[in-house]
Amino acid sequence: MALSDVAVHAGVSHQTVSRVVNGHPNVAPATRERVQRAITELGYRPNAAARALVTGSTRSFGLVTSHINQYGPAQTLLGLEKAARAAGYSLGVAILDDDSEAAMREAVDRFVAQSVDAVVALSTYGQAVEALRRFEAPVPLIAVQVGRDESRPTVWVAQEVGAELATRHLLELGHRTVHHVTGPPDSLEARGRMVGWRRALQDAGAPVPEPLHGDWWPSSGHAAGRELAARVRAGQDDVTAVFVANDQMALGLLSALADEGLSVPGDVSVVGFDDVPECAYFTPPLTTVRQDFAELGRRGVELVLARLRGGAAGVPAGPAPAGRAAVHRTSPAD
Repeated sequence: MALSDVAVHAGVSHQTVSRVVNGHPNVAPATRERVQRAITELGYRPNAAARALVTGSTRSFGLVTSHINQYGPAQTLLGLEKAARAAGYSLGVAILDDDSEAAMREAVDRFVAQSVDAVVALSTYGQAVEALRRFEAPVPLIAVQVGRDESRPTVWVAQEVGAELATRHLLELGHRTVHHVTGPPDSLEARGRMVGWRRALQDAGAPVPEPLHGDWWPSSGHAAGRELAARVRAGQDDVTAVFVANDQMALGLLSALADEGLSVPGDVSVVGFDDVPECAYFTPPLTTVRQDFAELGRRGVELVLARLRGGAAGVPAGPAPAGRAAVHRTSPAD
């Protein structure tokens, strides 16, 4: 099946069919509809390689990411893929075994060799982000979820804002202070949430406890919960509220508090971060902070398309926040 067959079937020139297939705007709506109907009736499938030769575009992006077994990166990937597909682009994915500069560079180079139109880097770990700041690529290179980065176009969720909202929510319930279970020290998301938590306490004139360190997984939240329960048993009367940096660790913390005979929210109030679907089924259901991963993906692809439309100087490097996170109350925290 060739382009000329579609042209004959639709009663138009093959140039018109080519313009429709490649998304050019200067085709009359009635003609475009006739060509699209012919494409459907004949079952025509454009040759991607031939189209790339004509247009200079493969209609594809490369996504370099890691830690895809974690909820945030996985949901962001889904948001990016959905937005890319809606814009008529396919998304190839390279999952890094580590966050080293060598691994990041190898993945970017591989996508460039495949003639992708742009590369999106999704990483929240310091080593990979530092590597990105040193990168020069022959195609647009967009960073997602790396936080503020003046070296290239970037889109991210305001982690500090979400953490401040969660902490203020607990303070407004009457707690004297709020303890914090943070994520890995090399995670930019964990750092941002810790900054927001600390800022909210300082702004309220509340004591700032030493944070407990976790690794995003329920087992580390369980260990933190046991430590906090031990403090309660020892008579430390300020352990009444905890902001946990993600919902998986919050699940472990809830389990540990229950094991130690402490009631949530009767003895200790808990707020998580991410709003994983399981939050409504935790015991008790978890108050948490929702991130809009679909919006993050849409804004990331929007940034890529803006760069492609504008060429090498399409969009100036700088922040492009993906919106403000908000507390999503699946149950009372008090």
